[in-house]
Amino acid sequence: MILKKDYNPDTKIGLFVIGANHRSSSMSLRDKLKISECDLPQFFDRLRKINIGNAIILSSIDITDIIFLAPISSAEDINAEIIKLFAAYVDASRGELINQTYTLMNQDALKHLFSVTSAIDAVLIGDSQILLELKRAYQHASNYGMSNDFLDQLVLKSEGIAKRIFIETKIDRRPVSISAAAVKVARDLFGMLSKSTCLLLGSGEMGEMLASSMRSAGLEQLIVSHPSPERANRMGKQLNCHVGEMENLPQLISKSDIILTSMNGRHFLLEMEMLEKAIKTRRRRPIFIIDTGVPGDVDPSVEKINDIFLYTINDLEKVIREGNSSRTHEIEKAQKIIDNAVHQVDLDNIVKQEATGDHDLESLRILAIKEAEGDPDKATRLLLDKIKTKQDDGRN
Repeated sequence: MILKKDYNPDTKIGLFVIGANHRSSSMSLRDKLKISECDLPQFFDRLRKINIGNAIILSSIDITDIIFLAPISSAEDINAEIIKLFAAYVDASRGELINQTYTLMNQDALKHLFSVTSAIDAVLIGDSQILLELKRAYQHASNYGMSNDFLDQLVLKSEGIAKRIFIETKIDRRPVSISAAAVKVARDLFGMLSKSTCLLLGSGEMGEMLASSMRSAGLEQLIVSHPSPERANRMGKQLNCHVGEMENLPQLISKSDIILTSMNGRHFLLEMEMLEKAIKTRRRRPIFIIDTGVPGDVDPSVEKINDIFLYTINDLEKVIREGNSSRTHEIEKAQKIIDNAVHQVDLDNIVKQEATGDHDLESLRILAIKEAEGDPDKATRLLLDKIKTKQDDGRN
């Protein structure tokens, strides 16, 4: 944290982003690096210990970024510490993390952040969900006392640019997503899904998301199963569906048209012999399997079985890219908007204002929390509105 009493006008402060995304890292690493909400306190504490007092941690299925301010002279040491923190979290070597992460500073960091929140640098091009993820990440940072005036303004700027891009381009129209790709393949195989049966094995986030998407697309018969009966029953209540016992797995497979695996175990859950028997029982009616496990839940050799259609997340991403290719022109328009926005940001001036304390907005945070009456989402919206009003008043 840049404290007023510690401020040295000769200290050059930079905006940094250290992270991993779909371009830099494997799906396996991204999955492990996704920082859960319950782990945020320990991450913020570790950041404070390496003299980062203000940071936002943006972490979702396809990206984990730590966005922060720090003295440029300390950049190398801080980068090493954050890589060490990542390595410990995913139980990997420092070298593995170095090869699959990026460190960006100032304008490069701004361009990256604006591109991510505008959904043009994403697996799901045009999906505005990432903007909601940023606002949620900002909320967590604020709750843990890790936000500051500069990061407040940065989130506002990112939101404004994203909204402008969504209005002025067609980037967010008919967004292609993992879920949409899965539904498309399922419909290509089975037509309307109302008469299909889907089996969800395991409780991973991606599996549950795909199951919900299938239901939204018209699927009526959903069965969930898990080695833990308690967890299976909890999933059944959450998804409002039937629960199957794992000991009856062969029978469950035989009656299922679509199978979603999300176990992330050390051994294959579905193997050649089991699926060959299932196909014979089904009289060659196809089975569409989506393996979301990391490591995989399904023996890859089952692809050799006629009428078994095995897809991984990587396979679905290929379907997504087919949709992304038609957005090339819109992406170029969005990139021009981002480039102009980056050049309009006076990083030196903003950082200096933050360091000298010219824009102390702590009172606005307190007021927003009070007015929200315990609703964290409302508090975030109120705070961002108050900051924008303060900025507008300052220009008048």
